[in-house]
Amino acid sequence: MNTGIKQSIAALLTVLLASSASWAQDAIPSVDGLLAEANCLYFANQAKFKTIVKDGKAVPGSGAPSALGLATDEVSRQLGYMSQIVPQIVPPGSRTYDFQNTSNLGLIDQYIFQKIQQTGATPAARSSDAEFCRRVSLDLTGRIPTPDRLLAFLADPSAEKRANYIEELLRSSYWVDKWTMFFGDLYKNNSRNTQIPRYAEGVKAFYDYTRASLTANKPYDQMARELITATGDDSYSKGELNYIVGGVVTGGPVQDIWDQQTVSITSTFLGISHTNCLLCHNGRGHLDTLSLWGKSTTRQQAWGLSAYLSHTRTYKIPLVQGQAKGYWSVGDTYKTDYPLNTTSGNRPLRAPSTGASALVAPQYLWNASKPSPGENYRVALARTVTSDFQFARATVNYMWEYFYGRGLVSPSDQFDPARLDPDNPPPDPWTLQPTHPELLRALAQAFIDNKYDLKWLMRQIVNSDSYQLSSRYDPAKWNAAWEPLFARKFVRRLWAEEVHDALQLSTNIINNYNIPIFGQTQWAMQFPEPIGTPAGISGSASIQNFLDSFLRGNRDDDPRRDDGSISQALSMMNDNFIMTRMQSNGPATSLLVKNLPLANDALVTNLFLAVLSRYPTDAEKQSAIANLS
Repeated sequence: MNTGIKQSIAALLTVLLASSASWAQDAIPSVDGLLAEANCLYFANQAKFKTIVKDGKAVPGSGAPSALGLATDEVSRQLGYMSQIVPQIVPPGSRTYDFQNTSNLGLIDQYIFQKIQQTGATPAARSSDAEFCRRVSLDLTGRIPTPDRLLAFLADPSAEKRANYIEELLRSSYWVDKWTMFFGDLYKNNSRNTQIPRYAEGVKAFYDYTRASLTANKPYDQMARELITATGDDSYSKGELNYIVGGVVTGGPVQDIWDQQTVSITSTFLGISHTNCLLCHNGRGHLDTLSLWGKSTTRQQAWGLSAYLSHTRTYKIPLVQGQAKGYWSVGDTYKTDYPLNTTSGNRPLRAPSTGASALVAPQYLWNASKPSPGENYRVALARTVTSDFQFARATVNYMWEYFYGRGLVSPSDQFDPARLDPDNPPPDPWTLQPTHPELLRALAQAFIDNKYDLKWLMRQIVNSDSYQLSSRYDPAKWNAAWEPLFARKFVRRLWAEEVHDALQLSTNIINNYNIPIFGQTQWAMQFPEPIGTPAGISGSASIQNFLDSFLRGNRDDDPRRDDGSISQALSMMNDNFIMTRMQSNGPATSLLVKNLPLANDALVTNLFLAVLSRYPTDAEKQSAIANLS
């Protein structure tokens, strides 16, 4: 085979890899001319959820469609909608095609399709088997399906094959990898933040705790209680201590630490981040347009919540006397309630009202409950938080936002407790906050009834017909006002770690990494944190830059983002991590070398299956073969 043809084949593979990594499960840009237009709408820096809908219609000037919708529209455009796709054979009785009869639908679908019907919207078609196989594999495990597994799934005639595949993925160790990464982000497990260091040893201990909890399918309320109440003298050996450690702030009195630990707990486990505002000032005048609940809540009330941490002491023990590095101890050694006696620090001064006590006793912010006599304050807080219905509601919403692209409440950490009850709607001009308040309530209650089982919750979501809708939709018929109805599946860009692992899996060229303290791994989805990983091989810094271009963040002041960027496009075209996988003289087992001897027809098909998890359309195959001639 001459050099020019080899270069053409490598160029085709480069385009397919870029397509796989730039978009998500359903992303399949055209290979016409070997390079799709890079100036796509997803590179724009736009608000993700900017659509305002009233009475089922987008409000003019609201920014509709959202950036998330625009990205999905672009994928649909490049797919050529459904005209190039072999029609999916739908098993008899599919709920997707019988959504008008809402009495036959499952827990999630009965609410989703009822609202779709009420607004006169038309849901997307059901996803194809290939579309679903790639989507659910990435969403549950962070890995693309291998060609062999994909072909076996496509050939399976069983009407239960999707449900069976879901169970296979939930049992996989790769599921543990993916969700250890997810909760590592949520719990902000990193070795150093803007305030304090956990050090790599603390990160590993926290990672190991999270991974072991998920492997055991520990009930999520139990995980939350363990993280809130953890006590011990060595954060390097007791991983759960590191959650409370993450709330340590410097430069102020101990009340600053208690306040930040309180904010972390309410944001992580209740989805209510506005407590951060209230621990500085009353809500009135600050939250008036943001939170109906928050605008009538006072700083004094927020102090009552922070008082649950007022017995907690979090301090560092040096490994060697006089050195900075050390592990952390967390204990309940203080004996007084929250004192109002500060004039400096990270928050405004704390002083009692005239004639009021200078100490604030614990009192829960949402139902006025207090610790039982003699009860450990943090134990009381953990018990109260996890028995609060909002705990289940927030957890369900975090999961929903991940799997559907947007939450039933968005942003997912800005719940307004006064605007959630469909039986007690807020006064005008306020509206209910969730897009589907009855669904959110029902799913949260079912999560409680099923003992806070995260796998149960994921199983309900990915088995639903609404999750299995296609992202493809005739652009002439789609209405951006339908976005909050979940009438189609939104695309999501792959996480940085998913991009890395997909490139290794599809090309069968695998790197080996040695992460200090953590050990060896081949997969980015097993990295314990984003800071300074990977390491231990030649070119580690370059791979770090590659991953960072996909905005993996630092789990502190730079959260993970799914924006597009020019640096991502450049990385997919020029980075050494890509170029080493384009060599025709590479390993004999690599995707490119194994397929070079094949006829063009088989070569193109195999590349599509390995990289995009589907067969090429006739037009794509003809375009690719023409460029290989």
